[in-house]
Amino acid sequence: MRLEKCWFCSSTIYPGHGMMYVRNDAKIFRFCRSKCHKNFKMKRNPRKVKWTKIYRKLHGKELPQDTTFELERKRNRPERYDRNVVEDTVKAMKKISETRVEREAQFWKNRMRGKKTQQRREDLAELQQGIHLVKAPTALLEEPSLTLPKEKMKVKVSVEQESKAMES
Repeated sequence: MRLEKCWFCSSTIYPGHGMMYVRNDAKIFRFCRSKCHKNFKMKRNPRKVKWTKIYRKLHGKELPQDTTFELERKRNRPERYDRNVVEDTVKAMKKISETRVEREAQFWKNRMRGKKTQQRREDLAELQQGIHLVKAPTALLEEPSLTLPKEKMKVKVSVEQESKAMES
């Protein structure tokens, strides 16, 4: 069973799916769905369309070129069947998939490193803008402790507390 790649979005095309476009110079383009085919006909650049894999890799959203992707590469040279080679290949595929999962997890962890503090700042700003929606204005006047502090509070955090917070 031969699995092709979509020319536009790089997703997998299974047998019996997708469409093929052959240009006058005999260049073959395969598309997984009409969305990709229409974007190709509109002469859109896949590097500039946000939902394509190429865009995501170029802009640091997905793991860029990795040695584990080498196994998926298309090879047009037929190989002679050898039981030992097939056995070793299956073992290597399992090992490579484990390695890929570990690398993707590490990549995601590095990518989300500064996201938590940024999200906290955005949430605090949103809460300051809409505090009147959470508490009634009369309650805020009666008890000033319900309002948010006007100045920044400084809190000392030890290394142990920080490591516990990172784990949870």
